[in-house]
Amino acid sequence: MSKTPLVSVICLCYNHARFVEAAIRSVWSQTYQNIELIVVDDSSSDGSVDIIKNTIEGSETTFIQLEKNVGNCKAFNLGFRVSKGDFVIDLAADDMLLPPRVELGINDFLNSSKKAGVHFSDVFLANEAGQIVNTMYERNQAGQLLEQIPVDDIYSKLISKHFISAPSMMIRREVLEELKGYDENLSYEDFDFWIRSARRHHYIFNKAPLMKKRMVSDSHAKSQRKPFNRHQNSTFAVCRKIFDLNKNPEEYEQLIIRCKYEIGQCLMTLNFGLAFKYWKLSLESRAAHRRLSSSSSIEI
Repeated sequence: MSKTPLVSVICLCYNHARFVEAAIRSVWSQTYQNIELIVVDDSSSDGSVDIIKNTIEGSETTFIQLEKNVGNCKAFNLGFRVSKGDFVIDLAADDMLLPPRVELGINDFLNSSKKAGVHFSDVFLANEAGQIVNTMYERNQAGQLLEQIPVDDIYSKLISKHFISAPSMMIRREVLEELKGYDENLSYEDFDFWIRSARRHHYIFNKAPLMKKRMVSDSHAKSQRKPFNRHQNSTFAVCRKIFDLNKNPEEYEQLIIRCKYEIGQCLMTLNFGLAFKYWKLSLESRAAHRRLSSSSSIEI
């Protein structure tokens, strides 16, 4: 692999007029130079398009302006199809890359095994004004991490717990090509991507906060707590995929833990029908766990 491979940053914008210029300029401020920037506007109605056009005027940025809102997964895939980079970053237009983000990611990939498909890092959490309020991972007063972040083969750990900030990821192109991009049948991408990619590829971690993630009022995380929100069906679809991808008792045990958690979320959001589906999936997982546990105990 070249020491200066091309990195594609796909910046997705949907009604991010307040933030998109800062996101674009954070790409141009990278200490690493071999970067192509692709901006995709998913039919914004708040003036984002004019700001994007004014910001990128005179640059070599590729701009894809969608006339109809297609959602994050499809919008990203459209940008990915025209990209050429050996590595890809999915940058939401309300977030910002810190200057060394790409350079450190490339260095870590160059020093890792060929199994490494995804690179992630700690992030600074910022308010809507861009002021840093915390980091994603807990640190002591000296700034040292207080938790051990799972790396390498993390598939099983990802089933029951979210511990990656999706905006911090840099992804090998082959991983996205293998997965055929994001699943466009889903309303959000990260959980599904983590599961499908981690089944076959390793993850590497850099402890430095390499980006700023804005905590905005209409964020995906906050919308998941609303009654009957559309993201819950996508989460269940991913859990069904997990059931099919699992190979051993430990992985089914992690899925049972995930089902218990999601049942609680469904009950809090009054989604009783989906809670029942999770209960049935947990029973299927218990049966698979018992079957595989019994098989592994047979002496040959």
